Amino acid sequence: MLLMKLQSKEKFSFLQLAHYLARVDDIYGEKEEEIIQEYCTEMGIENLTSFDKNSFDLEEILNDFKSLKSKKIVILELMILIHIDRKYHYKEKELIEKIIKKFAFNEEEIKKYSKWGDSVATLYEEAKSYIK
Repeated sequence: MLLMKLQSKEKFSFLQLAHYLARVDDIYGEKEEEIIQEYCTEMGIENLTSFDKNSFDLEEILNDFKSLKSKKIVILELMILIHIDRKYHYKEKELIEKIIKKFAFNEEEIKKYSKWGDSVATLYEEAKSYIK
């Protein structure tokens, strides 16, 4: 819904960031994989065939998002990924805090974005149950 508004380079950077977030807690689950595939479909890009968490450069990736609009889209969409498995791991929280600091968002904004992401994740799972 929102990811199609990103610039081409931002889409590829977002995909890498999503893969990193999905693996930061050392658990890459089926639900996370499904959401990342949905992201790729929405952005019209191919998913990564492999991802090396150890060579990922967070600072470099975050520098690719220049506009406030792009930064908000990134945070909102990452909140869906965080909440899809119903576990907000402390490593995911630490990563989000780094992104928030880099993007200069405040805690109140992030609480709203997190609540939105949780709602979307819940509705996504509910919709899937309707189409089984």
